[in-house]
Amino acid sequence: MPKIVDHAARRAEIAQVACSVVARLGFEQATTVRIAEAAGYSTGMIAHYFDSKQEIINAALRLTLRRVEQRLNEPHASLFDVLSQMLPLDQPRAMEASFWMAYWGQVPSDPYFKRLNVWVHRQYAVLYERCFEQHWPEWAAWPVSVRRVVQGAIVTFVDGATVNTALFAKEYSTERLLRELRLHIDLWHAWGVSAAGSGAAAAPRGVNQKNSGLSQSKRVSARL
Repeated sequence: MPKIVDHAARRAEIAQVACSVVARLGFEQATTVRIAEAAGYSTGMIAHYFDSKQEIINAALRLTLRRVEQRLNEPHASLFDVLSQMLPLDQPRAMEASFWMAYWGQVPSDPYFKRLNVWVHRQYAVLYERCFEQHWPEWAAWPVSVRRVVQGAIVTFVDGATVNTALFAKEYSTERLLRELRLHIDLWHAWGVSAAGSGAAAAPRGVNQKNSGLSQSKRVSARL
């Protein structure tokens, strides 16, 4: 009886291996041949599932995004507990951080990855905003300009902490990352309460006041 192969699982396995190879060797050195070797497959087997390295990286990005979505959608007691799941506090998340570093290095010079990055960024924004809505009851009553500033500042910290940990792992202990995350959340929450109450906050120049939610993300995704 022929062996039944779960093709979706095989593609996810290859995408996961690609993440680790890119994280370890860098984008340019993570060739299809090296990805195949790390996965224990022939290049012909890889070609059966992906037409190009670009498609493999695309699958790897989507895999990491699904993991982020799972982390952000898990029930947690507070916004701090949720966002701490986004920090590279263990080996799998540290590997993903290194993968993102390598990927971001390609974005400025590659038109395809530029478009893909727009989609990724918007997907992340939707997921993060959902977390703020769920854990801060007052969030919905804040002006859009205040919500954009607060979310942008906290997410920028999470991204920056991820990059710094990938570059300077010894300097960014778990204790330091969690302490600074809590500080950012507390400070920006206090600022948001004050700014929303005074009505004096204005969106920084260049901030789009329109909802950049999932419908826009789907339109971008459809073009990829």
